[in-house]
Amino acid sequence: MAKDIWNREQLIVALNLYWKIPYNKISGSSNNQIKQVAPLIGRTSAALAYKLMNFTSLDPERKVLGNKGKSGAGTMDKEIWFEYFNQWDKLAFDSALILAKITNKPLDDAIPVEEEVFGLGVEKERIVRGRINQSDFRQRILASYNEKCCITGIDIPTLLIASHIIPWAENATERLNPQNGLCLNSIHDKAFDKGLLTITDDYKVKLSKDILKKKNDEVLKHFFIKYENQPIILPDRYKPNLDFLAWHHTNRFER
Repeated sequence: MAKDIWNREQLIVALNLYWKIPYNKISGSSNNQIKQVAPLIGRTSAALAYKLMNFTSLDPERKVLGNKGKSGAGTMDKEIWFEYFNQWDKLAFDSALILAKITNKPLDDAIPVEEEVFGLGVEKERIVRGRINQSDFRQRILASYNEKCCITGIDIPTLLIASHIIPWAENATERLNPQNGLCLNSIHDKAFDKGLLTITDDYKVKLSKDILKKKNDEVLKHFFIKYENQPIILPDRYKPNLDFLAWHHTNRFER
């Protein structure tokens, strides 16, 4: 029987999906993302899940954790991996193009869009690419943090935000870098954005003086004060970059 070889387009879609699923949820039998994507690329859920597990053998973040992953990655798997590794914009956009062609839908309808981030008067492709990038960034960050707020442990995805450490508008180069992201609930995301809290270089929560001076406020005690100097829940892959955290402390944090 001839070997059933994955083609380039299937592997690109699979690789993009790999970064959107927590390591411990790569299962063809129970993961809805896998079950939705598999038939689109002509694969069974089990086959797609196995391919995602093969990618773990190439993932340096798995090796940092002391887990080398599966060892079944083939030659083409490696070629696609190294072609797209850290090329977050290209990977997201190429995968979306493939899915749009397969589903015979316009590119801007091919993937879910969670929010509009660009104004009017911008060329359509840039708008669509921005939407794709925002959606993919969110999914990658939530997957890295196992869909839990890194401060509180809240695990309801609709309440979680993929927060940029260096804001989107401040650094185009690092916009999609997973090390420039934190998974926060909506309240702490807003506080982080406004400089009411920051994360130190030893990954602990530090609150602004404006919050700390109200340490007897019962509401603030519950939502903020009790987390002062507490370690965040670190992600399975892509710890926050210390230089990015230093930028936030210097440029956003209200000391």
